[in-house]
Amino acid sequence: MINVKRLVLDVLKPHHPNALEFAHAIAATGPDCRVQVTVLEVDEKTETLRVEVTGSALDFGRVHEAIGQCGGSLHSIDEVEVCSDGGA
Repeated sequence: MINVKRLVLDVLKPHHPNALEFAHAIAATGPDCRVQVTVLEVDEKTETLRVEVTGSALDFGRVHEAIGQCGGSLHSIDEVEVCSDGGA
């Protein structure tokens, strides 16, 4: 089995929810999910974020869904790290 360990995402979102609430929503997608949000740019209505998510087995679908539920839009997956558990 291949597990996703780390994602770095380029996200555009409205000002609300704020970065802390946004990070909480993504962290709630997995039991050991860690989230780092960096605000790269702010304009009148939106913020561009660099979102780094780490965990033992991230569920990209749930992370993507959480972004959408917060009004965000995924622009790109900029980095990804996966790991095989050694099983066939």
